[in-house]
Amino acid sequence: MGSAARHVVRGHGARRRNVGRHRPRQGGFAVIHRIVVGISGASGAALGMRVLELLATVPCVETHLVVTRAGRQTLAHELGDAALKRAEVLATAVHPVNAIGDTVASGSFPTSGMIVVPCSVRTLSAIAWGLSDNLLTRAADVHLKERRRLVLMVRESPLHLGHLRSLIQVTEMGAIVALPVPAFYRLPERVEDIVDAVARRAIGHLGLDLGLNAEPWEGLVDARRAAGETERSSPARQRTPAGSPP
Repeated sequence: MGSAARHVVRGHGARRRNVGRHRPRQGGFAVIHRIVVGISGASGAALGMRVLELLATVPCVETHLVVTRAGRQTLAHELGDAALKRAEVLATAVHPVNAIGDTVASGSFPTSGMIVVPCSVRTLSAIAWGLSDNLLTRAADVHLKERRRLVLMVRESPLHLGHLRSLIQVTEMGAIVALPVPAFYRLPERVEDIVDAVARRAIGHLGLDLGLNAEPWEGLVDARRAAGETERSSPARQRTPAGSPP
């Protein structure tokens, strides 16, 4: 069943990552976390790329990438023509979205979880109502039926009633809906900071100890101290009161 997967062979390109090296061992066996990463056509391709980049730094992680046709278009539009190739190089194995009989389509293929990032409402709806019409939605359905972690980073706004019902449906089925909401309380300075924090939160929802989780929140006072501030005023507080001298 796995013949359709195009495995990325390390050592034949400029970027090499030996997945079998330096794996932590437990009871004499290498501990491997297989994670399926799906990228659909919603805006936010940088989030999917950052998830792949972070997971590629962990020797015990094996990533299996599935990109929809719309996802390919969004990657090229938002990150450039070379983005898809970079995503494929970061992954351990690349599975064509139309290869419905591939390894990740079977519950007998063990995985530690799956992230769809970004997740379009079209993909959300297909998962919510069991429409396994491509490998991404089939793999997601497998994770639900096998009671494995499935994280959906749905990227859409505003939402109509149908969207909300799909969100409720997948949540009741066991999926985790992780909206890409920026953590402004961390005082990010760049867009990259926001993307990194959101990606780390998504990975954290897999419940695996990979050392990639965002720094824990230590409270407002400690955050200000870390930023070298004793008080942070909003722009509204800095305005000159009406009737006051300039």
